[in-house]
Amino acid sequence: MTTDTPADRPLALPDGRPVPHLSGDERAMLESWLDFHRATLELKCAGLDDAQVRIPSAEPSALTLLGLVQHLAEVERNWFQRVTAGLGVPPLFDDPTGYALDPGRGLDEALGIWRREIARGRELCAGLPLDHVGRVAEGPVPGMEVSLRWVLIHMIEEYARHNGHADLLRERIDGVTGA
Repeated sequence: MTTDTPADRPLALPDGRPVPHLSGDERAMLESWLDFHRATLELKCAGLDDAQVRIPSAEPSALTLLGLVQHLAEVERNWFQRVTAGLGVPPLFDDPTGYALDPGRGLDEALGIWRREIARGRELCAGLPLDHVGRVAEGPVPGMEVSLRWVLIHMIEEYARHNGHADLLRERIDGVTGA
């Protein structure tokens, strides 16, 4: 029989987000920071309805929280499945950036797609070393080789940037700030 003690569980902030590792193994630190930023995006969407996550930031931008969730699902798919694992998977949405909204797709569905992409990326990368090299197939630098380490750092940066957008969107929607 095993017991689950507080020391066995990852530390969490009062809002439920995991505290990123402050020391230790490089991979664990990178993955914990990425998980922290993923949890921050989800927190920014918590408690909102489908109409609220469709409210754009400010003219002329059409950026929405729903569009950010979809975009980051595409980003997860691109960097972990296409680049790191070399898979030829199609885009998830009609607009390959993920920003365009489908009137029939709500937040729960978009978050489900996003979570599945995260899980698939984790599965594909689980046994790979940080020095594993993948190749960018298309975009401004096709053929560029990148390590898994680079991809993890880029994903942390990508989420951090978009979480700043999510901060402003959430404040516009209902005045909630912080996190």
